[in-house]
Amino acid sequence: MAKESHRSEMMSCPVARFFMDLEKIRGTKSPFFKHLKSSRIEFLKAVRSLFDARIDHLEKKGTRGGKKITESEAG
Repeated sequence: MAKESHRSEMMSCPVARFFMDLEKIRGTKSPFFKHLKSSRIEFLKAVRSLFDARIDHLEKKGTRGGKKITESEAG
């Protein structure tokens, strides 16, 4: 009985309904999922650009004063 009550509560929850609908169309070639895939790629590229900028900054900082930071010193 508790499971039935929980399931009926989920069915009335709009968020739960949204995710259940997503599960139904997941295997299809929905434009929604194409957009999600593209956004994941763009997000990862954005994070990569932050890492690249930080690496460049640390490398430039490490070469000031004639001493370069080694990996063991940077860690």
